[in-house]
Amino acid sequence: MTILRQTILFVFTCISLSAFAQNTEKKTDEKPAVLPPVPAPIETKGQVIIGGQTINYTTRTGYMVIKDESGKAKANIFFIAYTRDGVNDLSKRPVTYTFNGGPGSASVWLHMGCSGPKRIPMSDKGESLAPPYSYVNNEYSWLDKTDLVFIDPVNTGYSRAVQGENERQFLGYVEDIESVGEFIRLHATKYGRWASPKFLAGESYGTTRAAGLSGYLQDRYNMYINGVALISSILNFQTALFDKGNDLPFELFLPTYTAMAWYHKRIAPEYQADLQKTLREVEKFVLNEYATVLMKGDQASEAEQTMVAEKLSKFTGLSKEYIKRANNRIEIGRFVKELLREEGKTAGRLDGRFTGTDYDNAGERYEFDPSLDATISGPYSGTINQYLRQELKYENDLPYLILTGRVQPWNYNNVQNKYLNVSETLRQAMSKNPYLKVWVAAGYYDLATPYFAAEYTFNHMMLRPEQKKNVNFTYFEAGHMMYIHKESLIKLKCDADKFYEMALK
Repeated sequence: MTILRQTILFVFTCISLSAFAQNTEKKTDEKPAVLPPVPAPIETKGQVIIGGQTINYTTRTGYMVIKDESGKAKANIFFIAYTRDGVNDLSKRPVTYTFNGGPGSASVWLHMGCSGPKRIPMSDKGESLAPPYSYVNNEYSWLDKTDLVFIDPVNTGYSRAVQGENERQFLGYVEDIESVGEFIRLHATKYGRWASPKFLAGESYGTTRAAGLSGYLQDRYNMYINGVALISSILNFQTALFDKGNDLPFELFLPTYTAMAWYHKRIAPEYQADLQKTLREVEKFVLNEYATVLMKGDQASEAEQTMVAEKLSKFTGLSKEYIKRANNRIEIGRFVKELLREEGKTAGRLDGRFTGTDYDNAGERYEFDPSLDATISGPYSGTINQYLRQELKYENDLPYLILTGRVQPWNYNNVQNKYLNVSETLRQAMSKNPYLKVWVAAGYYDLATPYFAAEYTFNHMMLRPEQKKNVNFTYFEAGHMMYIHKESLIKLKCDADKFYEMALK
């Protein structure tokens, strides 16, 4: 009986192995699926008047296929490129590669907000108009100074990994730098821009990407950049992450808290007259008494703790008792809820000028960011979808992802057990390329990337005097997307013009 069972088992095993081998051979003989060809970008013509000057341009809208060195397609990256017509020598015409942040954001914000040839009309303050939304010619476009290429990284806009490819290979700091860097190389190669002056322009996490690319493009492709525009900059994440044991954000966010309290008239009366004078006093307090007391931790005396709480109360409009209960450390989520609690309102994170209302006033944090969900999301999403089809004649049935969580979790494996800090990458790029110019645009009411945190980052890059001359900061009485504020949009255009002129000397 035992012998019979062993015989049956042996025969069954042989049959199974034979079948497995046949299946394996069959699979090996199968040809890989052939992906349909990606259509060439669609070209259209346009015209815009900037500063009284008529600019005729060509728009290319579509995909750039990212491949590995064997020629295998990996991702289709969507882009919209504006090129001025009538330029015979491209070596004299700058090109700017532009993107937003998130991570998870398409390039729609910079594209339709400030630098592209069309923009979304808002109120002068930056409030959305009633739907349905529209677009108008943008007289403040940067197209008179530079050609513009708006890039949507993978899983934003229409950009996707190709069928059969794992999207995770694009969703992380290093992965993103490599794929966007490869796009820039391909675009410069395909459209003859290697000899052109080249610029990078990023907003929010896009500034992280721009700083990373400034080094990556040099080191990987020997592609040297003329200028980097950092709009609402964050290069050192330690300055913005409210972790226990990390006191930097509590210090560096304070001037922005003050600006918001000033705007909403919640600050102590003696500080209400002059915003700039008040901010200088708060900055001085941060760098001296506040940083010292926080550094002491539990060793700070009761008198020191009380002194700090009293000053914080005057600078922020929050009660001294509330601040003391928070150990003199005001976290961003608490601030935007507490600042206007007595009025039944919450303040915006992206732009502290805007307010919203929650279900009740008892919560510790707001339900939504009124400067995003109630101000800009609808107009930008509705307009880009209409503009692509109506103006650019581009058809795509995929959802255009303007701001999505489909990139999460974002991979930060390159900085295990530490904060991402790309300021050193930018410093090295500036050292290797002494002609590289950097422009930082910062809004006083921006709690996503506070201006004082950006200053702190550059003050700790250990730039030499000759390098510091290549860095320029400009400031706006607006928020993260300062260009939605009409006065700031005009100023941003003037500052951009100066940046290009300085970088091209």
